[in-house]
Amino acid sequence: MAITHANFLTQVRNYTEVDSNVLSDTLIDEFIRSVELDVAGKVDYDDLRKYSTSTFTANNRFVSLPGDLTIMRSVEVIDGSTRTFAQRRDTSFISEYNNSGATGKPEYWANWDDSNIIVAPTPDQAYTIQINFITDPKHFTSTNSTFLSTYQESMLLHGVLSEAFRFLKGPQDMYKLYETKYNEEVQNFALQQMGRRRRAEYDDGVPRIKIPSPSPNS
Repeated sequence: MAITHANFLTQVRNYTEVDSNVLSDTLIDEFIRSVELDVAGKVDYDDLRKYSTSTFTANNRFVSLPGDLTIMRSVEVIDGSTRTFAQRRDTSFISEYNNSGATGKPEYWANWDDSNIIVAPTPDQAYTIQINFITDPKHFTSTNSTFLSTYQESMLLHGVLSEAFRFLKGPQDMYKLYETKYNEEVQNFALQQMGRRRRAEYDDGVPRIKIPSPSPNS
């Protein structure tokens, strides 16, 4: 059973041997958020992975990005029962390709701005597009349990304790103890997720070989 937010705050205060006058709920929540963002920056874990689908319209090279996207993973173009991974290129490649007047099923994409990507060749009809991306981690609160609070409680706790002891300027050995535990658990979590990802790649159809990129003029 996942730990409650209230019990988590109590554990932090018990380990640090201070009360809410020193470590307020707000302060501990800041530590929690700091750890959540740190883990997300180091580990591409399952709960951060999302996808969004939309439809290309003929002759429109631009596609809007999901509002909660933080890191783009891949772009899939769906034509009936066929799914193809579009290849990422820079905007100069896309512009040169589209200047040739080529149309068809999009094969390449590039970031255009903070809200859109651009594709090439220019779509010749309506296609479904799936954007696979990474989003920000959910925040563990009194009303919201998260993947980390449910499945990685120890890692979350040790990370918060290292933040707390650093804030309290407590014994250096206690800070180092929890920092070391936290870093070890983050590394183990990363290895676990990498193992899951390798197995999933065979099922998800992720390209495992380099695909040659033809010249726009070929």
